Amino acid sequence: MESLVALVVLGAIALLVLVVLSKTVRIVPQARAGIVERLGRYSRTLDAGVTVLVPFIDRLRPLIDLREQVVSFPPQPVITADNLVVGIDTVLYFQVTDAKSATYEIANYIHGVEQLTVTTLRNVVGSLNLEQALTSRDQINSQLRGVLDEATGKWGLRVNRVEIKAIDPPTSIQDSMEKQMRADREKRATILTAEGFKQSQILTAEGERQAAILKAEGDAQAAVLRADGEAQAIQKVFEAIHAGNPDQKLLAYQYLQTLPQIAQGSSNKVWIVPSELGEALKGIGGMLGSGRDEPPQVAPPPV
Repeated sequence: MESLVALVVLGAIALLVLVVLSKTVRIVPQARAGIVERLGRYSRTLDAGVTVLVPFIDRLRPLIDLREQVVSFPPQPVITADNLVVGIDTVLYFQVTDAKSATYEIANYIHGVEQLTVTTLRNVVGSLNLEQALTSRDQINSQLRGVLDEATGKWGLRVNRVEIKAIDPPTSIQDSMEKQMRADREKRATILTAEGFKQSQILTAEGERQAAILKAEGDAQAAVLRADGEAQAIQKVFEAIHAGNPDQKLLAYQYLQTLPQIAQGSSNKVWIVPSELGEALKGIGGMLGSGRDEPPQVAPPPV
């Protein structure tokens, strides 16, 4: 009986020792921080590693994660400057830098960050109209980050980034925006088509003008060359004629040879005959007549 009692006592003592050890030796994981309270008051902050506590006097609060945390908030209704209600979905990236402040300065820092983000978002977007809100995400993110980082500094938090995932305007506004975008695209397409047709017409006209100018220049140069050639030919003929010193008979003969060529034109109805032609023809006739056999001369009878 006494041995049984001794075993029970030993077991109780062993259990007590285990409980004391569990309360005395604590292990803090990496990227975690622990707040130790002694008799209800803040004592110290534990970093990663093994630490020893005074059992039943020191109490270790729940560990705080020191890694960067990502919190996605549900879409929040926000009224813009032009009195339109839009739903904005945000994502917040923050990190605990002071475990003591995150423990004692605010009861629930995640809930506090969420509510602060909503109110700040309404203040920032409330000063913008819908078009500015849709096209100024970087500006909104920068303003949100600045306000949140300043406000959460006393909570031992650092806001690294604030991102707006989506801005959802009302359905009626979305339909109107789609119609406007469709109309703008059709307008731009019509303008581009007209500009292309206009440019094509301009290029075509410019090409025709250049072709006409080149053709006219070519014709003018050809006419000049032909005139120069004819002038040179006439000059050479004139020089040859003067060098040969022709008489009227030769000129009349050449004119007679040229008459069939003049008569070949279908529009040649009137011929201009020079006044010297008669004299020339007489000369030719005399020349031809002089070549005939003259009749024999009969001597007069003697007296």
